[in-house]
Amino acid sequence: MTTHDMSSAKWAPSAGLDPTWADWSDDQLLDLRLCDLKVAIEGSWIEPRIAALHAELEAKGITFRPHFWLSDEWFTPDGVTGVAIPFYLAHPRLAKLEESQMFEVEGGTETWCMKILRHEAGHAIDNAYRLQRRRKRQKIFGPNSIPYPEHYAPKPYSRSFVQHLDMWYAQSHPAEDFAETFAVWLTPNVQWRVRYDDWPALKKLEYIDELMRTIAGKDPLVGERQVVEPLSQLRRKLRTHYRSKRERYAVDRPTFYDRDLRRVFTDAPEASGNMTAARFITRVRRDVRRHVTTWTGIYQYAIDQVLEDMVARCRELKLRLRTSEEQTRFDFTVLVTVQTMNYLHSGRHRVAL
Repeated sequence: MTTHDMSSAKWAPSAGLDPTWADWSDDQLLDLRLCDLKVAIEGSWIEPRIAALHAELEAKGITFRPHFWLSDEWFTPDGVTGVAIPFYLAHPRLAKLEESQMFEVEGGTETWCMKILRHEAGHAIDNAYRLQRRRKRQKIFGPNSIPYPEHYAPKPYSRSFVQHLDMWYAQSHPAEDFAETFAVWLTPNVQWRVRYDDWPALKKLEYIDELMRTIAGKDPLVGERQVVEPLSQLRRKLRTHYRSKRERYAVDRPTFYDRDLRRVFTDAPEASGNMTAARFITRVRRDVRRHVTTWTGIYQYAIDQVLEDMVARCRELKLRLRTSEEQTRFDFTVLVTVQTMNYLHSGRHRVAL
């Protein structure tokens, strides 16, 4: 989740030369307004991904095609038959800025991008054919009218939900359960009947398969192609955008207690010549952050804030390494992972809308 394959992406041919800001520093870019980026989906890295999604829909006999526009993040508004795509996927320089600000580029690899596109297409189809109104659909997935929870407590080993996006996202709300199940069903070469054999989630997949056959070849009930919060209307600066985004992803982060740090590090006099814990964490911070994110699905920025707090606390406690660097790296990574999983189980993390 830490790398993206946009480094070799080229600026949209239809747009001519690179924009003037392509060579600007991060600090200069952050003072630019979102609406002044003037980027487009056409000719960009994201365009072939959308074409691939269309091909997958066609292979399933679905004539409906969601419409797409650029905005500040991924989302499909209620009742809308299209999908908003984050602006940073429209130009490699913006993807680089996203990575520098958030430590990752959500949807920045082909595989990751296609997963999100399939998920959002599930929402769009749900809206286009008003599937959420069907009684059987509500019975199997639950009504979309249920308010989104501020937090949710996933059960990682539950077999009642498919596993597609990170953080067991299907468990967060009936609408997400539907979109995630649709995404698994749509993914090419996925033997979902085998993968989910003996899972209660198989009934949901079988229902999606049945439901999609009923709308195959049919025009959507909703023909309006509405867009919400397009990039051209977002007048705030990138600096403000990222400040808000970091605050959103950093809230409710897990608490690390002194006793947990003392299990890995020590303040014993005999360790006074060893490397300080603060220095050690700073050295391994990037790798630990990446590994824990991969294993738990928590955003890297949120984990990085925890690591920053731990560095400060280790300084206050004057902790140092008690064993070798190699063993400490392993123990410390396990500690952060376990605490993050406890945080997931506590239900204190927010739904990513």
